[in-house]
Amino acid sequence: MKASNDMVVTMHYTLTDDSGTVLDSSAGHTPMNYLHGHGNIVPGLEKALEGAVAGFKSKVTVPAAEGYGEIDPEAVFEAPREHFPDDMELAPGVLVSSGGAHGSTPLTVVEITDSVVVLDGNHPLAGKILHFEVEIVEVRAATREEMTHGHAHSGDGHHH
Repeated sequence: MKASNDMVVTMHYTLTDDSGTVLDSSAGHTPMNYLHGHGNIVPGLEKALEGAVAGFKSKVTVPAAEGYGEIDPEAVFEAPREHFPDDMELAPGVLVSSGGAHGSTPLTVVEITDSVVVLDGNHPLAGKILHFEVEIVEVRAATREEMTHGHAHSGDGHHH
């Protein structure tokens, strides 16, 4: 079977940045499953894996625009300091979330003053070129439940 729309792809991967620093990896862990064609992985990697079969190995470079996007300067904004609990530990680099009607959005603290907290809503990997080393372990047809949910389920049951 080949990686194509509505197929579950199981793969091992290592993600590095331009300097070769490992950002994420499945090495030594269970391989990752994703439902191909459903936006479960970054678009550039999914496109590169189209048609791949079990045993396929490749190094894939994904530009920022096809990864987590370019940096959006408008996603950096100030929030009044009083909107945060007094006992909340705030420091540059700390992740906080803003709750909303449609779920929470992760935000990175950029700067703190007495009156404002500067937050960045860009993904931490936005603007970065991503380097993947991948090995396809298995490609199989998605189950009806996976298709309904829009993502792959692991072999040990369904976890949300």
